[in-house]
Amino acid sequence: MPNDTLVSLDLPGVQKLRSGKVREVFDLGDTLLFVATDRLSAFDVILPDPIPDKGAVLNQISAFWFEKISKAENHFLTADFAKFPDELQPFRAQLAGRSMLVRKTQPLLIECVVRGYLAGSGWKDYQATGEVCGHILPPGLELASELPEPIFTPSTKNEAGHDLNVEWEQCCAMIGQSTAEKVRDLSLKVYQAGKAHAASCGIIVADTKFEFGLTNGDLLLIDECMTPDSSRFWPADSYAPGQSPPSFDKQFVRDYLETLDWDKTAPGPSLPREVIEKTTLKYREAFRRLTSHELD
Repeated sequence: MPNDTLVSLDLPGVQKLRSGKVREVFDLGDTLLFVATDRLSAFDVILPDPIPDKGAVLNQISAFWFEKISKAENHFLTADFAKFPDELQPFRAQLAGRSMLVRKTQPLLIECVVRGYLAGSGWKDYQATGEVCGHILPPGLELASELPEPIFTPSTKNEAGHDLNVEWEQCCAMIGQSTAEKVRDLSLKVYQAGKAHAASCGIIVADTKFEFGLTNGDLLLIDECMTPDSSRFWPADSYAPGQSPPSFDKQFVRDYLETLDWDKTAPGPSLPREVIEKTTLKYREAFRRLTSHELD
């Protein structure tokens, strides 16, 4: 395991609320501390090998989008370690570059998935039914075809296993019709804004997943925002409908895992060094293109 990676984290004297597939969340009283580790999950299994720089990429790309996109209010406060509370300053080595302070919210019970292109489970559903999550699509679309317009396809949240797509009616029943309509509209607006910026950087955002939470009646975009973990990023210069495009995200790891005799249950297999190194390069390249900066 590379010694510059972070797999798990405890901060003495700071209460940890939970460990997700990637993030460690700490309670700072009025705010939360989000720390992006270098853990990688694929097919909902956390793999044994971390990906160097992955946590920093996820954290800094989310911070970039939270500051750039004004279509939805969000929970982001700062990713500038110099502005973190005094109690966190002794942990600079573990936190700087891979953490942010955020507002507390009550997360909604659904994931807000927006699909602009036909890929993944959406492609499989379309082949079988001509639909994706209840959206009837035109006939004759190919793998990776751009959809006539982006579609909102909510799913359940499941930190431990597979997310499950839900019909619009079920989504409304879970969070209320008014809230469902708001998160649908906000998700589509944020996706469109992000897609437009990414296109100017030579990246296609094929699909992405958002989360929202409530605080004092306000609806906030939370968790992460259009990262290589929550999105499919394709290089525009090598995109062609009808074939699986190369990607800047963990699809590269998924494609490798599909070649193995593995039943996609824990424990996950170890990754070869070349797969780890190439994945790091893909994450860093996504950051560089989107932000026009090198990783801090």
